[in-house]
Amino acid sequence: ADVRNLNRLTDIFQRFNPEIVFHAAAHKHVPLMEMNPSEAITNNVFGTRNVLRACEETSVKQFVLVSTDKAVRPASIMGATKRLAEILVLETAQRTGKAFVTVRFGNVLGSRGSIVPIFQNQIATGGPVTVTHPDVKRFFMTIPEATQLIIRAGALGKGGEIFVLDMGPQVKIVDLAKDLIRLSGLEVNRDIDIVFTGLRSGEKLEEELFAPDETYDTTPDERIFVIHSRPKPLSTVLHQELTALEALLQHNSNDTMLKYVIRAISNLSQLSDVSCT
Repeated sequence: ADVRNLNRLTDIFQRFNPEIVFHAAAHKHVPLMEMNPSEAITNNVFGTRNVLRACEETSVKQFVLVSTDKAVRPASIMGATKRLAEILVLETAQRTGKAFVTVRFGNVLGSRGSIVPIFQNQIATGGPVTVTHPDVKRFFMTIPEATQLIIRAGALGKGGEIFVLDMGPQVKIVDLAKDLIRLSGLEVNRDIDIVFTGLRSGEKLEEELFAPDETYDTTPDERIFVIHSRPKPLSTVLHQELTALEALLQHNSNDTMLKYVIRAISNLSQLSDVSCT
């Protein structure tokens, strides 16, 4: 079912009565979401709100939002919508007292859309291997690491926490490309060239796992950190902002305005400081 269809979600939840929900249904491709902000907002923001509402109306005890490092000081529409999804989870946890939490981490090697299969395909066809910028860096972990830590973080949650996975140091993408070329038994710039194509819209040179105003602590699992969120009443102002955002989506197809509004909401630590009405 489409997460944008609340009636369909509610029917499914009432029939199957899940106790734990891992919510990973999001549009994640940064440049595509820059070109299609309304799709990013309706799916990543209002789709998340629908899943949370379906959880509230049924017997769901634990909810885990799979978030992204791009939600930290977001420079892209994708990151901004995921940051607002984090805020929605916090608001729901505050209001209901349920164990609804967020898990934030970086890129997963070998997942759909991962850079590694793309590089491998480029090498197999003789190159060149394309990298956006010589200095671009990203956090990486494997699929088994990510899935196990997400489940573990969900079990640690009491309600409203943002858990952050220990990703280790960031990796330069150009170094990753060179390593893959060498592992294929080839030499860089002799057998396979590396071409720099330029950063795409919404992309950063480096990502962050924590915002400057976020403090964090360790948990019983040494690879999971928890952010200390300052308690603040979110329900009224968040409802107002989302109502105004829905109105924009329904009556205004101006992508520039949508981008401004979603970034304004998601970039603020205190939602009451902005209004999109």
